[in-house]
Amino acid sequence: MKETLTIVLSGEAGQGLQTIEEFLVQSIKSDYHVFSNKEVMSRVRGGNNTVEIVISDKQVYAYRNDIDVLFLLNNDSFDRLKKRVHEKTVIIGESSFLSEDNKKKYEMIELNLTELSKTAGNKLYANTILFGYIARMISLETSICEQIIRSNFKKLKEEIIEANIQAFSLGYNHYKKTAMIKEIAKNSMADDYKMIDGTTALSIGALAGGCNFVASYPMSPSTGVLIYLSKKAKEFNVLVEQAEDEIAALNMVIGAWYTGARGLATTSGGGFALMGEALSLSGITETPCVIHIAQRPGPATGLPTRTEQGDLNLALYAGHGEFPRIILAPGKLEDACLLGQKAFYLADKYQVPVIILTDQYFLESMGEMKKMFFEEKYLKQFIEKTDSGYLRYKLSDHPVSIRGVPGFGDGFVKVDSDEHGENGLLTEDFDIRVQMNDKRLAKEKLILDDYQEANLIGSSEYDNLIIGWGSTYGVLEEYVRESKDSTSFLYIKQVYPLSSKLLPYLRKAKKIICVENNATGQFANLLHWYLDVKADIRILKYNGEPFSIEEINLRLKEATK
Repeated sequence: MKETLTIVLSGEAGQGLQTIEEFLVQSIKSDYHVFSNKEVMSRVRGGNNTVEIVISDKQVYAYRNDIDVLFLLNNDSFDRLKKRVHEKTVIIGESSFLSEDNKKKYEMIELNLTELSKTAGNKLYANTILFGYIARMISLETSICEQIIRSNFKKLKEEIIEANIQAFSLGYNHYKKTAMIKEIAKNSMADDYKMIDGTTALSIGALAGGCNFVASYPMSPSTGVLIYLSKKAKEFNVLVEQAEDEIAALNMVIGAWYTGARGLATTSGGGFALMGEALSLSGITETPCVIHIAQRPGPATGLPTRTEQGDLNLALYAGHGEFPRIILAPGKLEDACLLGQKAFYLADKYQVPVIILTDQYFLESMGEMKKMFFEEKYLKQFIEKTDSGYLRYKLSDHPVSIRGVPGFGDGFVKVDSDEHGENGLLTEDFDIRVQMNDKRLAKEKLILDDYQEANLIGSSEYDNLIIGWGSTYGVLEEYVRESKDSTSFLYIKQVYPLSSKLLPYLRKAKKIICVENNATGQFANLLHWYLDVKADIRILKYNGEPFSIEEINLRLKEATK
């Protein structure tokens, strides 16, 4: 069994929690396995935000509810975390940040960053002092930590860099070793991994898929993808457009694909709701597009900075009329890269919209990823040079018509949002309408030939089978890896269309348990409707938080009795 230490930093927006998180995970990964996630309130300044850093002697993927060490950075940093604090939690911070009653209940170590910052010469050095304190607490190499400070502040003046290194030393030397904080064994293999968050992984996947155009209207938690691709615009020749709204964004992306580019729209559920008509335009014109939906709790604005898996039905049923689509849901960092790449390949190959579903928790958590390689075959383009007799929607060829683009060949590339004939001109012929609709819908059978097969985690001999998709991967993988009961986990990477290839896994199980971050078991419903498989138990959560490992342990042990 692995040993873990869960450290939580609690403060307000504007206190630099993200900076501390980046410093720590970069330095910790040299000696330990590490995973970090954050909880952010919906405000620019103030409120109470937290960063959780889980340190382990083995790989760790899951959010922890129980806190081992809690750092309080302001007066409001304790109350919201009462349920996560237990009798062995060590609380560190200024004495005034904890009430007298709570001081009697919990062990507290005084750390006055306000006074230490004055000693360092500027209150802005508080984060670097805290970095030094924690570095000493978990026995990090000072040379590596100082190197990270220099790297992150390399654009600043040398005297400021030196002042930060002095502040780090001040915090490092201020720490006094205590038996209350458990020690974790170092792991020499930990440095084989790179720390990366879901936003970066998905963005890298898009670039590997040949994405050269992105149009979006900023909407958390998807905006990070837009920002990342804009930073890589020159290096990878990506045209980036911040559209006036989500409707325009997807129409721009469809227009880009029409001319031969590979475009992406990145948004959240509320933004995707506005894209319904454009999605249907992609469907009837058979113009590829890739859409990233970063899920957060709705309806309406809901909890805009929290997490949920509530938009699967929206992705599946959005758009008027009937037309095929593909929905992918990466649950681990490697798959964000790989599925991000494959999304563009599948959209191009089948001339359909491909939707990538993530969520706030997945995008903003930082985890470990080993070096990986992309396959060049997924950069293949399915555009052909046209001749003078080119018919965009020729019925006799194949459900997937030959796709030409304007200016490449002699053909006239006509597409129309009305129902159309083979030449792309609108028609009201009832027989042609049926033929064209059947042609479009026939793609689904072909799409299933490219099904992104699910992964079975755990023994191939099992009584209980957990079904999960998207960001539940980490906590379910960790549960199965650590548990000793006859339970395995089927990780679904393509949530629609569903393949009959899944049936042997499902029929083998004595009990099927679906775990989802939504209120109605949206994927469990899909299993029932499309594969006629009914989940025996649904474990659901929809309060805006991800599943914790403690919660999953409790609920799955009860479910598998």
